[in-house]
Amino acid sequence: MRNLLIFPGQGSQFVGMGKAFSENFTQARDVFEEVNDSLSQSLTKIMWDGDIEDLTKTENAQPAIMSVSIAIFRVLESEIGIDFGKIGYCAGHSLGEYSALVASKALDLETAAKLLKTRGISMQKSVPIGQGAMAALIGSSIEQAEQLAKKISDQNIDLVCDVANDNAPGQVVLSGHADAIEAAINLSVDYGAKKAMRLPVSAPFHCSLMRPAADIMKDALSNSNIIDPIAPVIANVTAKPEVQAEKITDLLVRQVTGRVRWTETIKYAKKNGIEKVYEIGAGKVLTGLTKRIDNSIESLSIEAPDRIESFILV
Repeated sequence: MRNLLIFPGQGSQFVGMGKAFSENFTQARDVFEEVNDSLSQSLTKIMWDGDIEDLTKTENAQPAIMSVSIAIFRVLESEIGIDFGKIGYCAGHSLGEYSALVASKALDLETAAKLLKTRGISMQKSVPIGQGAMAALIGSSIEQAEQLAKKISDQNIDLVCDVANDNAPGQVVLSGHADAIEAAINLSVDYGAKKAMRLPVSAPFHCSLMRPAADIMKDALSNSNIIDPIAPVIANVTAKPEVQAEKITDLLVRQVTGRVRWTETIKYAKKNGIEKVYEIGAGKVLTGLTKRIDNSIESLSIEAPDRIESFILV
């Protein structure tokens, strides 16, 4: 049980993702067809033939990224075999937590796709376009980012400025009102940032402005029939493993407004015996973050068909 499976979140998307798996493996093709059918739309047309702007729309990006992860996961199950007796934990970054739950048999694919479509739409509608923003602080510690967010919030109690993602040492993301994020960028050098930049996102994810979305997801998740996973899933908001369906469901609601504690997630895994991490899905973002958090952990990404043979559980 020395292996951790991780699944990427928004920001990993690119046009063409997953297409090579669909062309070469019926297991992957079946996943994409099931997601298309469950959403009553050709999501794969957007993924493979559309433009990046359409794919990046959160209502498309979220189910699309999940579908690629699960397509690759199903190929690994079929071609290599996955012994869950060797899986210590599963984890996913933001929407990737849904992928982790599908992989660990706690959530079925069709339901996950519908939940993520709802999640994306509700997040986008929570804040009018242009009124929210997110910014990455490069160089700031988590403590400095927390102090900066508090400074901005204290200066104007009507503005939200929250720490959204603790991605890795020196890479923290803030989220909130656009004016608050702009003010934070302007003050960031005083809080350890070597660089601060607004992110190209359509809404301020993982902050208190997402409460309307959290309410919608609470209702949607109440009918999702999540069951206990066959491997513990490390939750974003606690950075602790969860195995009870009821608790997992509650944490998914809290995740909408809560912080993604990715640094703590990887540190927890390492402390509890994880030696090898596999990122399953589009891109290599989480593999890079894992190496920044602890380069003693062997981190590999399975993002293309020629990477399948690299999947060797210890």
